[in-house]
Amino acid sequence: MNIIDSFKAMNLPNKLTCIRMVMVIPFVICMLAGRAEGAFKWISLILFVAASLTDTLDGKIARRDNLITNFGKFMDPLADKLLVVSALICCIDLDRIPAWIVIIIIAREFIISGFRLVASDAGIVIAASWWGKTKTVSQMILVILLIINFTSGFMHVVQIIVMYAALILTVVSLVDYIYKNRNVLNMSDI
Repeated sequence: MNIIDSFKAMNLPNKLTCIRMVMVIPFVICMLAGRAEGAFKWISLILFVAASLTDTLDGKIARRDNLITNFGKFMDPLADKLLVVSALICCIDLDRIPAWIVIIIIAREFIISGFRLVASDAGIVIAASWWGKTKTVSQMILVILLIINFTSGFMHVVQIIVMYAALILTVVSLVDYIYKNRNVLNMSDI
């Protein structure tokens, strides 16, 4: 079975997840090729918002139509991470966010991914928490603000507040995730 046939065979939520992952490529090209200015800025913004909306849409469809799959459980959060982390790395290159904040965000994602792998190996599926979902939304709002790039005034202050709120939610969601699933760390074969 080739890639096109595999894509056709997927349910709609999984197709939306795959589309979100593919959208990262033109998004990054627009962010960096045009230095996210002029038309490139607005194309980047449209691509990012459209990709972000597929995240909300695929989850709602999957739950409504009972189309939750192992592929979706694995790939949906991975697609979110790919989209947000790619955007934040572009924003480092554009001097719109300090690298240390992005390093903390990426470190959290690696820690949670590793944690999920250990849990999965033991047959435990760990669902996303409210804190994790709130973290994702705050990071997506941050990216939107960074793409628009407010450099002064009230919206610049809002952008800075959202940046630190997203950072705090990233750390809190990590602590919450590990605490609620600490039994994974207590397994005898670790």
